[in-house]
Amino acid sequence: MKFPKSKDEEPRAPGQVAIRKKSKVPGVMITQFVEELPAGKSHPDFTRKPIALTIQEGKLAVFKAIVTGNPTPTVRWIRNNGDTSNTEKYTTSYDPILGEHQLQMPDVAVDQADIYKCFAENDYGRALVTATLNVIEVGFKKSKALQEAREETYNNVLFWHRNDCPREERKDGEVDERFWELLLSADKKDYERICIEYGVTDFRGMLKKLNEKKREIEEQQAQYVEHLSNLRHIEIKNNGCAQFEFEMDLKDPNARIFLYKDGVMVPFDIDSDEKHSLRQTGRRFTFTINGLSPDDIGLYQVDVEGVNVFSTDFKIPMVDFLVKIEEVKAVEREDAVFECVLSAPLPKITWMGKSAPLVQGEKYDITVSEDMLIHRLVVKDCMKVDSGIYAAVAGMKSCNAWLIVEADNDKHGKKAARKSTRAGGSSVDLAKIAAEQQAKLQQAKEERMEAIKQLHAESEEESKEESNKAPSTEAEPPVQTEPSAEAKPSAEAKPPTEGKPPAEGKPPAEGKPQHKAKAKPKPKSKPRIVAEGVVGEPVQEEEVEDELEEIAQESDNNDGSEQAVLEPPSEGGEKKKRMRTGPLVPDTVIDPGVHFTSGLQDVRAIMGQSTEMACKLSRSNCDGVWYKDGKQVSALRDDIKITKDGSIHKLIICNCKEEDNGKYRFEADGRKSEAMLTVEDPPRMNQDDLAEFSEPVIIKAGQNASFKLRFVGQEPIKIQWYIEGEELLNDTNIKIEKSFSHSSLLLNKCQRKNTGEIKLKLKNEFGVIEALSKLIVLDKPTNPLGPVEVIEASSSCVEFKWRPPKDDGGSPVIHYNLERQQIGRNTWKKIGNIPSEAHYKDTDVDHGRKYCYRIRAITAEGISDVLETDDIQAGTKAYPGPPSTPQIVSAFKDCINLSWTPPTNTGGTNIVGYNLEKRKRGSNLWSQVNPAEEPIKAKQFGVKDVVEGMEYEFRVSAINFSGAGDPSSPTEFVIARDPKKPPGKVIDLKVSDSSYSSLSLSWTKPKEEEGVNDEAKGYFVELRPAENTEWTRCNSNAVITNSFTVLGLKSMAMYWVRVVATNEGGDGEPQNLDNYFIAMPPPVRPKFTDRKMKSFMVLRAGNSARVNINFEASPIPKIIWLKDGMPVSKRVTVSNTDGTSQLLIPSAERSDSGIYTIIVKNMVGQETFSVEIRITDDPKPPGPVELEENVHGTLTVSWMPSPDEKRDDHLHYMVVKRDSVKQTWHTVAHRVFNNNFTAVNIMPGREYNFRVYAKNDMGISEPSESQTWGVMKKKEKFTLVMPESKTCNFDCAPTFTVPLKMHTSPEKYECYMSCAVSGNPTPHITWYRNNISINTNTSYYISNICGVCSLLILRVGPKDNGEYKVVAENSLGRTECTTQLSIRE
Repeated sequence: MKFPKSKDEEPRAPGQVAIRKKSKVPGVMITQFVEELPAGKSHPDFTRKPIALTIQEGKLAVFKAIVTGNPTPTVRWIRNNGDTSNTEKYTTSYDPILGEHQLQMPDVAVDQADIYKCFAENDYGRALVTATLNVIEVGFKKSKALQEAREETYNNVLFWHRNDCPREERKDGEVDERFWELLLSADKKDYERICIEYGVTDFRGMLKKLNEKKREIEEQQAQYVEHLSNLRHIEIKNNGCAQFEFEMDLKDPNARIFLYKDGVMVPFDIDSDEKHSLRQTGRRFTFTINGLSPDDIGLYQVDVEGVNVFSTDFKIPMVDFLVKIEEVKAVEREDAVFECVLSAPLPKITWMGKSAPLVQGEKYDITVSEDMLIHRLVVKDCMKVDSGIYAAVAGMKSCNAWLIVEADNDKHGKKAARKSTRAGGSSVDLAKIAAEQQAKLQQAKEERMEAIKQLHAESEEESKEESNKAPSTEAEPPVQTEPSAEAKPSAEAKPPTEGKPPAEGKPPAEGKPQHKAKAKPKPKSKPRIVAEGVVGEPVQEEEVEDELEEIAQESDNNDGSEQAVLEPPSEGGEKKKRMRTGPLVPDTVIDPGVHFTSGLQDVRAIMGQSTEMACKLSRSNCDGVWYKDGKQVSALRDDIKITKDGSIHKLIICNCKEEDNGKYRFEADGRKSEAMLTVEDPPRMNQDDLAEFSEPVIIKAGQNASFKLRFVGQEPIKIQWYIEGEELLNDTNIKIEKSFSHSSLLLNKCQRKNTGEIKLKLKNEFGVIEALSKLIVLDKPTNPLGPVEVIEASSSCVEFKWRPPKDDGGSPVIHYNLERQQIGRNTWKKIGNIPSEAHYKDTDVDHGRKYCYRIRAITAEGISDVLETDDIQAGTKAYPGPPSTPQIVSAFKDCINLSWTPPTNTGGTNIVGYNLEKRKRGSNLWSQVNPAEEPIKAKQFGVKDVVEGMEYEFRVSAINFSGAGDPSSPTEFVIARDPKKPPGKVIDLKVSDSSYSSLSLSWTKPKEEEGVNDEAKGYFVELRPAENTEWTRCNSNAVITNSFTVLGLKSMAMYWVRVVATNEGGDGEPQNLDNYFIAMPPPVRPKFTDRKMKSFMVLRAGNSARVNINFEASPIPKIIWLKDGMPVSKRVTVSNTDGTSQLLIPSAERSDSGIYTIIVKNMVGQETFSVEIRITDDPKPPGPVELEENVHGTLTVSWMPSPDEKRDDHLHYMVVKRDSVKQTWHTVAHRVFNNNFTAVNIMPGREYNFRVYAKNDMGISEPSESQTWGVMKKKEKFTLVMPESKTCNFDCAPTFTVPLKMHTSPEKYECYMSCAVSGNPTPHITWYRNNISINTNTSYYISNICGVCSLLILRVGPKDNGEYKVVAENSLGRTECTTQLSIRE
């Protein structure tokens, strides 16, 4: 059977044409079979095309497509190189709800990787789209991948599967290959833990073997990697993913990087949210594992072209929550407590508050119990802003609960003091649950240990039987600890060949280690290193010893939770090591010996009180020794007790002293655990004194109040007194006394406002303590509060009430004293004292009279000021106010039903009924609906006296005992007809425009169907955020236009929107937008808006560098600044606003020079721009200049380089020359980048000088000048005989070089006249007006500067009109110049 290829032409029916059409979806090819489509018909098209897939072998692969067309097209799937008819491998389906066609490939295989085509066809055309399927082979070995990538095989690398592939059996003494891969990337402090995990006890041998492997791997890495540092091992992040990272410089940027998990290649994407992804930032590589599950546990390796550069082991603690945190409700200033219990000990969990990690500090207190099962979070001093969701995360498990902080209603307008109570905590006994779980864990551990011991005993017994049967001469020890010095490495303890049977041809039992005889040890011989069955060279003892010391210091474990590989030095000074006698095979079980199940913990004790330090061993039959600062602790002191209760050892100090501070250590059977004891002396108070201090102090206003409290604690102690949270300082009425043992507070002439909480706060370096008391100042009450509310004001009585005093002065109100005055009289009538209820009814009134009342409050402390009421009239006619506008309940052709609410002002009496009126449209006459003598009792009425088709409006008025009040506002006009049908759905609802905060909609009016849907009179737009389920209306009143703009949207938020048509018959069915929308403008690819952007900038060092980039993009883009391809430093400030990004270097340095690149990226695309910034300064001058003549007629100029030459690659030199003939400097060389220059055309007999300048982008330096070069020729002396000079006489009569000009000036303006005169000796100048000298007239400003004579008239008047003359005269003559000044009105 032949499958059509992409180049094969599809067959067509006779008469069909093939017209190519363009689809809105890229990649879709449409062929139309007819020239013109009939009305209502369409060719097939794809609204959603299948996308390319890259999937792992064995997974489910699905292609999805949505097709449109009329008539409905038929859809079929084919592949380029194969058959899709096998129903076991290929399944096609159609979802009628989603309109989605699917091609499913369950358990996809490698041979199904191909190009797949989807055809949609009907009578009028065909649509075609292709998609590629890539299948990743499971178990794809590294060697195979690299053979295809680089045409090389790496047969020396071994990989394995953690779960699926069985591991190869290792020989006795061999270590798992992963052990070495982990050590190559691990810190030295982790060596001990990894050795214990993989059962390696030969620590010295491990170090030597590791050094050899490091040298090998470094040689391999040097081929592809220039630099590798900052290795950070894998860890779980707060967002539920795991990450590991490192910094690496590749020699070839195109070198391929591979990721392996347990030796199996793992596909990963670049900068995506897939399962495995890689993000590269400069030289930093970050690998991320999303969606964590137990399957992600394993060894992860990163290779570059087949060379391993990093390995890390990912482990997730298998722990669950036995008791989860619960919701906490707290009052402001209280502490909130969250508690949980784990199923297994964990030293630390992650606490989250409102999606942010929490750390120990002043706000949060994070603690864990000694057994590491109970974890507790305390949120201190809760405020309203602390409300939210808090979570506890342990491994892959988490639980969360709400913290609800309620307002404190007891503050009385003052700042509340912090409460000492705690809210929350678990509702069950956590200690009991933790103890039960600890017992279960201990029991399971003991059962495992017992099984291990039993298995070990059986193994030893069986090994003894085997060794007794085997000849001693044939037994080869797997590990020879002390071989002869002359023995060759090849002959030392050669491991048995794989598959070789043991002695006498009897194979050992499965899973049982074979016990071998040991070689007799020889003195003075060093142990041999055996790793992976390979005998090593003799150890470099000094190197290994130094490394052992370093590792021992880094891996010192205080809690004793892990076994130490190295033991303390013996008495002879040599270090011992714990050696395992059996072979290093996975099924060998070693008794760990005595170890700490719970180590010592740091303790803080209070001076003078007792404390204890405790630890727990794995066995109870073991004694130990206590040390303090390296010295053994004895129990000779009366206040020190050393106890042992089973496996628990305690050191009890009954009366802690300052000298008890120090580091305490407990040693038992070579194990040790250390902890610090810190004896603190915080401020403390006597409980009896504290109880006496806390009693409230009650005084009367004007009296003094004193507080005093004694305390002890280490000095210095900071003493602070507070009243209602405000600190008190010494003042006129405040006296504070402070000493080392007590403090007192004296408040003079206290007032009522001084009432409040008194707090004494003591603080030193060890802690803080507070003592609280209460000050109550009694005083007379404040006046009662108005306004007075009149309950009844009739002809027979006046009844009113008021509010009690705001402050009762500390004593309850006993009575109220009342007085009454009749308006028009001057006297007040005493009514007397009434009970403490703020209410009075006066029956002794006259009809129509007005009364005024005075009210005083009376307590045990005195009488308040007076409250005077307004005038209250008894028995007046008070009409009610208007009721609310009647509401149209329903309307029919013969009846209109209305309802209303009573007026707020009843006129002081009860409402007895209502009058209802109606009016036709176009009429000015209101007619009453109900008879005048029959008021409407209810607050609703049905008007039946209506004519069908007429429009009416209604109003209503209330009636009380005084009569009818003002009518209400009229209703809107309503037509007397049967109710209308609601309108239908709007048509063609679409989005016409959008922005980050608004959305514009448009639609078409719904169609009318008689008897089904009536005409729409308006529209409501409803909005629903994606995270909510309730719709809210955007317009309170219906809009009549077919468009609407929704404002106030949240930027980039997702919304659903719908439009509801409405009329008198009600609201119609809503019309939803086809899809949700996001509050954002139409997408715009980022682009820069500045036409001319500088790509090069030169700045002087110390100045600020500023780069402004303007751009436009939608949605809001992500902006990244890089310097030479790396993220900018913290010195650089980047400010981003809408459409602008600014890079600012406040005080630029030379190191800030480089190429700065801005990347503007959003979902549409990205744009980049680079600008080179050079930070430099005026260069320093070059060094001394030397001249040398190597060739006749030339001169070599050389100089020492400028100090700035190494720091500025743009620095160059300029050479200028001057000879003894021209005597001018001219440039002979420019842009010289070396330190010498050869000048030509050097003439003999002339002297030459050279100057060298250093130049850069900023400027030019001072010159460095050479010495004079050359010898001057001897010249004959030249004698010049000068004739005698004749004296010149420059005296002359005065003359005017510039005469005066005619002037015409408006009245009240200024006028300026000037002329120039010359003469020698300097002539004398005289000004005349109408032949009268004005030199001494102060109305004129006259000056003569260097022969320029000027006259200034500030304000010209009629008197200034006339002839002006200037006369210049000296000893040789006289001259004059005249002009005329005319005044213009």
